Amino acid sequence: MITLLVVDDEPMVCEHLTTILSAADDLDVVARAHDGAEAVEAVLNHHPDVVLMDLRMPGVDGLTAIERIASMVSPPAVVALTTFDADTYVLRALQLGAAGFLVKSTPPQDLVRLVRVAADGHTVLSPEAAARLVAASGADHRRTTAARARTRDLTEREIDVLRCLGEGLTNAEIATRLHLSEATVKSYVSRMLVKLECTNRTQAGLLAVEAGLTG
Repeated sequence: MITLLVVDDEPMVCEHLTTILSAADDLDVVARAHDGAEAVEAVLNHHPDVVLMDLRMPGVDGLTAIERIASMVSPPAVVALTTFDADTYVLRALQLGAAGFLVKSTPPQDLVRLVRVAADGHTVLSPEAAARLVAASGADHRRTTAARARTRDLTEREIDVLRCLGEGLTNAEIATRLHLSEATVKSYVSRMLVKLECTNRTQAGLLAVEAGLTG
């Protein structure tokens, strides 16, 4: 069973998401919160596997909550909720440790599937969405140069794996593409996160996009 915390300042949105998610046999919404402070407290009290986090809320906003949650020991996967996919708040959320993002209008079937993806430790972010976010942030030559500098000490194989992360591939998909075992891919990813000082594979994938490693 995957346990969930739904966070949105609009009670009707929380109710709508809860109804959709609770209809799946393997998902259980254990708590709801209406601002960032409540969200942090709910994580501490309920230890959910996945948090769906609205970003724009009065009081303590979603970005602040994501930063606090990401600093916890064994934090849950946090997926940002937004009304449109070019929201620059989303890029900041990813940089702070979110595993990806979902648009609130995401169809129910896709919402359930992507929550499962997040619970499994993977990125909830398509390469197209990542590219749009980087473009919307006004990323310039200096940002690209900085991203490339962070990746210059990686081995050729690590660059290959990082490029795959930038394309949103799972470990199994990376293993197939690079003719490696999943265990080897997992080891590469773990080492790279340390080298790149990234909290999770989503941050590493975003770095790959910023460095121009993806198509």
